[in-house]
Amino acid sequence: MLTVEQAAKRLGTGVRFVRRIVAERRIRFYKVGKYVRFHPDDLTDYIRQGRIDAIRPVLHYRKGEHVYG
Repeated sequence: MLTVEQAAKRLGTGVRFVRRIVAERRIRFYKVGKYVRFHPDDLTDYIRQGRIDAIRPVLHYRKGEHVYG
């Protein structure tokens, strides 16, 4: 289980951001007494949910010029 500080480091963000997404219930977390903890797999899932695949533009040739569309 990771602390808020460790989760922030793994996500590449600040502690404040991690606390905000916890408050907004945008990430799975565990309460251990008064402490907030994260399972590493839950952080990986959070990162995957934010993934946006690239769109490969298609190159067309029209009237002597290349056009992406």
